[in-house]
Amino acid sequence: MDQRIINLYDNFTHSRISRREFMDELTKIAGSAAAAAALLPLLKNDYALAATVPENDARLNAQRVSYDSPKGKINTYLVRAKSTAKRPAVIVIHENRGINPHLEDVARRFALEGFIAIAPDLLSVNGGTPANEDAARDLHTKTSREDMIAAAVAGITFLKNHAESTGKVGAVGYCFGGGVVNRMATDSPDLAAGVPYYGAQPPADKVPAIKAALLLQYAGIDENINKGIEAYEAALKANNKTYTKHMYEGAQHAFNNDTNDARYHKQAAELAYSRTVAFFKQHLGVPPAIG
Repeated sequence: MDQRIINLYDNFTHSRISRREFMDELTKIAGSAAAAAALLPLLKNDYALAATVPENDARLNAQRVSYDSPKGKINTYLVRAKSTAKRPAVIVIHENRGINPHLEDVARRFALEGFIAIAPDLLSVNGGTPANEDAARDLHTKTSREDMIAAAVAGITFLKNHAESTGKVGAVGYCFGGGVVNRMATDSPDLAAGVPYYGAQPPADKVPAIKAALLLQYAGIDENINKGIEAYEAALKANNKTYTKHMYEGAQHAFNNDTNDARYHKQAAELAYSRTVAFFKQHLGVPPAIG
């Protein structure tokens, strides 16, 4: 797909331009209003493609639970192996549309690796994620980012104290969620490992507080996020933090999202995932095998 269209859609979904500005510019690029309308479904996530791990996978137990945060109850999807052996824990943080079937599927993928995993709905602080993707994105723009970060940080305590957890907690997040993981690392000494995918970097003055090991995953084609890498790396090095950075050349922002054909980069996504799993096993401990 034309890179101009993807960049334009990024600007719209991150509220840098209005819907009217987006449609006007898309119409110019596409050549007509009808062509622009035909492109819209290609830019959106197709959640019918989400279930790479079936919801009813016989090896897993999944349930809807909630945990306490300073901003109220946070609804979350909890999934782990049917065995009750203690396991390291992973928090999966969503993009800027709240929780959805794709992120729940990602949580199941980590559960099949042996971790106990949660995918919290951070929009719980503002009523919860609407079913409609456009409505979810709109609600996200109207919800306090700091409130959502506080809700995510509370998830660390929830998993650290969970009866089936070893107490070692990591977090992985995508897009908006990547930025949240960076802030979970600055805001909680209890996070052991963080993997932000193409996430906004935290303020430099918060970096000294980081205790977690970090695996920074970036897309080569991601001008807005990548402009913050140099300063973040400088702060991490100056404060002797443990981190590894990978750049996936040729991949778009959101390359991990396999429900979006316009962005998904299979090679980059699979390599980044394998690195993420290995990183969590290194820093959280190797979980018991799935039976």
